[in-house]
Amino acid sequence: MLHKQSMKVMSVMFLAAFAGGAGAAGFQLLEQGSGLGNAFAGSAAKANDASTIYWNPAGMTQLPRLAASGGLSAVKTSFKFNDKGSQVGVFGAGGTAGADEGGDAGGWGFIPNAYASWALNKDVYLGLGIGAPFGLKTKYDDPWRGSAQSNEFDIKTFNLNPSIAFRVNDLVSLGAGLSWQRIEADYYRQVSVATLGLSRVTSHMNLSDDAWGWNVGALFTLSPSTRVGVSYRSAIQYHTDGKVKLSSDGSALGEGTAAALRAGGGASDVKADIKVPDTFIVSVNQRLSDRWDMLGDVSWTGWSTIKNVDIYRTSGLQSGVRAQRLDANFQNTYRVALGATYALSDAVKLQFGVAYDQTPVKKASTRLTSLPDNDRTWFSVGTQWKPAKEQTLELGLAYLYVKNPKINKNETTASPLTNRGTVTGEYDASVWILGAQYSLAF
Repeated sequence: MLHKQSMKVMSVMFLAAFAGGAGAAGFQLLEQGSGLGNAFAGSAAKANDASTIYWNPAGMTQLPRLAASGGLSAVKTSFKFNDKGSQVGVFGAGGTAGADEGGDAGGWGFIPNAYASWALNKDVYLGLGIGAPFGLKTKYDDPWRGSAQSNEFDIKTFNLNPSIAFRVNDLVSLGAGLSWQRIEADYYRQVSVATLGLSRVTSHMNLSDDAWGWNVGALFTLSPSTRVGVSYRSAIQYHTDGKVKLSSDGSALGEGTAAALRAGGGASDVKADIKVPDTFIVSVNQRLSDRWDMLGDVSWTGWSTIKNVDIYRTSGLQSGVRAQRLDANFQNTYRVALGATYALSDAVKLQFGVAYDQTPVKKASTRLTSLPDNDRTWFSVGTQWKPAKEQTLELGLAYLYVKNPKINKNETTASPLTNRGTVTGEYDASVWILGAQYSLAF
């Protein structure tokens, strides 16, 4: 019990430093260590520093006796909605009639990571990684035309990943790890109670849980100039619980009617099951000359673990009743990345990368206002500087072109308490990522 509580305290401290912003498709965060300047190409084969613990723990066998790495990525997302005929619903859909387009639902997110590895002997290595593999935040101006579907959605995760690696021989290394992962989610929307005289009632739902997963990897050193890496990270099943609460700004009939609504089932304990996806990566790191390295990888993410997220009440008069369904219908995705590194001198390297990253959201009718995602194309540059033999500083910058996401999300029902209208339109979307990573090796 004490061990579990200490992990929760650590996760709270870590999450307090993190404001979500999805850097990869869906709500996956690739910013888990070095490699931003190469668009994270060759992630499972490079083994340049201790952040290989996340991408492929087998890569620890390529590191010196002691290695540590830590970094921070700043992610700036932009999601600007352009209305194309949204319908707020016959019951007012939370009183959003006449509201604007919500401004920019994106914002800044900051994603930290830290890793350390050490050799027990020449063939066995231990490691520990800390990161945030999933995260997302969207926040619209309140109210907007889709307020009944979402005003704010915020997902944070914390991943603690102890690992081990074993050098089988000069050709093959193997690695494995366990993941203790915590998730926290907050969801705000305007409740559709216009017919009860309340024009501004906000529902706030918070959910959290912690669960275990695992990862494995293998690294093949085919020649002094060629490495191939494969890695797999398991899906993680959460059984979250939390609360939903209602609040009013005092307009119309005010808090008296809001209190009556809460007593009638508006506020309660809630639960929901969600399984975050597994990933599989195949990577290559090829030395072309004394100055040029080429990197590439193909990764697969099993987003189909998320179809419909059903949220049920677990207390009050409506215990056992479904409070809401998030109809996501995610599909599995691929990501392809290609990078190059040029050694300008013994101390300075230049990095370049491009990548194509598929979205798990395939239709306008299943796109959520809380996740206005689409396919992304990465354009990355970076530099690596070694001020001393045992130190490396890496800086990277990436621009993610996001094909304009279209949405036609119909959540209209006959009930004034559940009618959330139809949001129809298109987003202007983009992502910028700035990252820094500092590594030590002895």
